[in-house]
Amino acid sequence: MNTEPVVEGLLILGALAVFVAAIVGITTVSWYVVRLGTAPGVAVHECAHMLACSVVGVPVLEVKYFGFGTPAGYVRHVEPERYRELFVIGVAPFVVNTAVAVTIFFWLAIFVDATGDVWASSETLVAALGMGWLGLSVGVHAFPSTGDATALWDRARAEWRRSPIVLLGVPVIAVIYLANALAWAWADVFYALGLGIAVFLFVGIQLPFL
Repeated sequence: MNTEPVVEGLLILGALAVFVAAIVGITTVSWYVVRLGTAPGVAVHECAHMLACSVVGVPVLEVKYFGFGTPAGYVRHVEPERYRELFVIGVAPFVVNTAVAVTIFFWLAIFVDATGDVWASSETLVAALGMGWLGLSVGVHAFPSTGDATALWDRARAEWRRSPIVLLGVPVIAVIYLANALAWAWADVFYALGLGIAVFLFVGIQLPFL
């Protein structure tokens, strides 16, 4: 019996197995790195939900600021009595994360403008990269989740007949769904980068690619 084809087949299967394992390993490591790298944004996102609950007087039951599971973080609270309370809680991360990201980018722009050349020393470069990373991390988690949008949509459908004003929130719900649907195209990343670019232009710093 000629065993060469069998051996060759086994070698090919073995090579494929090693290749697949390597790809899966790299993908898994990358996933954890991205999750860890955006942890500050997740924490700010959940803090925004908590702050909103406090503002509208809705008791919080449980909070998870960050984790490697799905979702990465969450705030469980008592069901709000009014739609506007749920709306405030749902959209709070967009307002808070955007404001925090803009503030960080503003500090970064002022720092870059003051130093003149962030490449002049390793200290200035590390400081600039650190602020840039933090701003991006917070900015990419500005959009509420599909869970927030679904909660708002279900409540709007249930209440619009007796309170048509809730329909004013439908465009916001649609934008949340759209933003999450475009996450595969890095819409959240482009949003965060857009915030940074806008702040730099506002401060008067010329960007080489514009």
